[in-house]
Amino acid sequence: MARVTLSAHGAASPETVWQRYASVDQWASWSPQIKAVHSVSRRLSPGMSGTVEAVAGIRAAFVVDAVDHDHRTWTWRVRLGRIQIRLHHEVRPQGRGSTTSLTMDGPRLALLAYSPLARLALHRLVQP
Repeated sequence: MARVTLSAHGAASPETVWQRYASVDQWASWSPQIKAVHSVSRRLSPGMSGTVEAVAGIRAAFVVDAVDHDHRTWTWRVRLGRIQIRLHHEVRPQGRGSTTSLTMDGPRLALLAYSPLARLALHRLVQP
């Protein structure tokens, strides 16, 4: 197992960034690798599960482990075949904008392969 932490800073307010996370219908607008999110719930909540459909037609199952709307943090597990990655997200105010961070735990090669897409998504997430 390996751990990778990424972060991005932008002019979007922490409230805006958090709402982009909290509403799964918005994920495809800032995360270029996501085509759709299939889940009964449309708002992040502990225990929420479903699949994330990537633009290449790949579907990964997910389960949300924890959500703290007050502290703007959430944790989920994503599984694609035998590969499972745990992702922990945080949103914090910084200056007039916000900073978001992502800590991923999983197989080293999977994290290295996913990191460029995740970095791009985080930068798009914090833009106004």
